[in-house]
Parts: sequence; structure tokens; C-alpha cells
Amino acid sequence: MKKLVIASLLIAGSLLAESGSSFENRKGVAPATDSLYLKECGSCHFAYQPGLLPSRSWVKTMEKLNDHFGTDASLEPEENKKILKYLVDNSAEKFTNYKRSKKINDSIGKNETPAAITKTGYFIKEHKGIKPKLIEQKEVKSLSNCMACHTKADKGSYSEREINIPNYGKWEDE
Repeated sequence: MKKLVIASLLIAGSLLAESGSSFENRKGVAPATDSLYLKECGSCHFAYQPGLLPSRSWVKTMEKLNDHFGTDASLEPEENKKILKYLVDNSAEKFTNYKRSKKINDSIGKNETPAAITKTGYFIKEHKGIKPKLIEQKEVKSLSNCMACHTKADKGSYSEREINIPNYGKWEDE
């Protein structure tokens, strides 16, 4: 019996390695993979993973690109439609097998439509102990700059073990 269990674990591990998935990644969010989304949205800011917000938030964001956090980020209608489909198809409520997407989605009330990841209950709870001086420094600027501290955010991993705050170092809960 023991040999069967060990063999099953080895097979599962090799299948995960071949697929590019990992148990660690399932703790985060699915990485952003759409080339149009990465090109258009990632050219101005971090290409946030769709699993960081529910579909209703992505719809709201894509409807107001002419005033996207103070910037006109308008797209051609066909590009907007394609990106919106990608975001909705991969939004937080669709990827509950990813631990962080599920926690984010569960932290948002059914009548809430946060316009930013930084406005979700889960995000606020996870970042509440960070001193403002660490956020406001020029290397970070704001909490929306995920890659400044989360060294593997682009891979969908936001593990505390991978946090390295500029001019502070590794994050330790106090």
C-alpha cells in the first residue's frame, strides 16, 4: 500500500511539473497569460491577474477606460471586447481552485463592485500592518505596485516568503 501511495505522489508531481503547475501556484492566483491583455494593459502598469477581481469589477473597469484612474486608456472596440472576455472568463469567482482568488472573492460583498484590487476586503486585511513610509517610498509608490515587493507576483504568487520590501528587506509579520 505504501508503495502505491508513493508511486501515485511521484506520478502526480511529474504531471504537475510537465503542465507548469505546482501546489504552490494553486495557493496564489492563475498567472495572466493573454498576449493582447499583457501587451495593452501591461504596457502601462502591472498586468494584474484576472483572478484578483470578480467579473463585475472587470466589466466596470473595461467600461470606463476613457477615465482609467485618471488616464485615458481607451482601446479599439474589438480589442476591448477580447480583453474583457479574457478577464471575465478568468475572474476570481471562476478560479476558486486558486486559494487567493477564492479568498479575494469571498471578501467582497455580493452588492460590492470594487474598482481596484486594493479596495477588496482581503487585500486591505493583508496589507493593514504595513507602515505608510514603506509604501510611499519612491521604489514602491503605492500598494497597487505589486511587483515592487511581491517578487513573484507576475507568476501569480503572493506568498509572504517571497515579499522583499525595498529599503526594508524580507517581510516578517510583527
